[in-house]
Amino acid sequence: MRTRSVHRHGAAWILFFAITVGLTSSAAAATRLNAIDIFAQLTQHIKRQADTDKQAFATASQCMNWFYKQQRHKPAPPAVQNIAWSMAPSSALTAVESEAEGADCRRRYPDGLDGVRTDFQRTQALLSLSLTFYEFALVGDGDDNSLYSARELHDILVALNLAAEPSLGADAHLRSLTSQFDALHEARGMEALMAGMGKLYDQGYRVTTADKAHLNRVME
Repeated sequence: MRTRSVHRHGAAWILFFAITVGLTSSAAAATRLNAIDIFAQLTQHIKRQADTDKQAFATASQCMNWFYKQQRHKPAPPAVQNIAWSMAPSSALTAVESEAEGADCRRRYPDGLDGVRTDFQRTQALLSLSLTFYEFALVGDGDDNSLYSARELHDILVALNLAAEPSLGADAHLRSLTSQFDALHEARGMEALMAGMGKLYDQGYRVTTADKAHLNRVME
């Protein structure tokens, strides 16, 4: 009887251990999936805005150069031609492209150089904020494994003055982070973002070689 009881107790402990390990593994897997979602979705959200900002900045920069060229090189009166002369195909193409570019820039910036200067500064500030927030997201991934651990997630939320209670769940934390990025982007709140970056640095986080390589790919 004693032997049979020992066997029953042993089987019960084995079953309990198996269930405990299974639940622990499931919890760890869920935590890992949530962490992957937060890092990946946050960086994707920022990158989409950064791509838009890059395009807007490139357009403003191109048009500002065009307006400056028009200001420096005012067209001279046409020279009298006594013989027939045809423009080279490449020159003709360049002239057509330049005229098309000029028409687009005049349409975008009816105020001319003053208008494009203002937009250049605006788009430059927005792009700078997007890229800096992307850097913040990379720095928060302290071990460069493309996911946030519980500690890393807590630290980046606190750095941005956001609620960091684990009970809120990954979806709520992701919404807080993306909403904070959107708000700072709209307000061009670089000062607040740099304050958050400073808090991460105070916790020992640093820009790593992997972070620089990742950021360079986003900036291309």
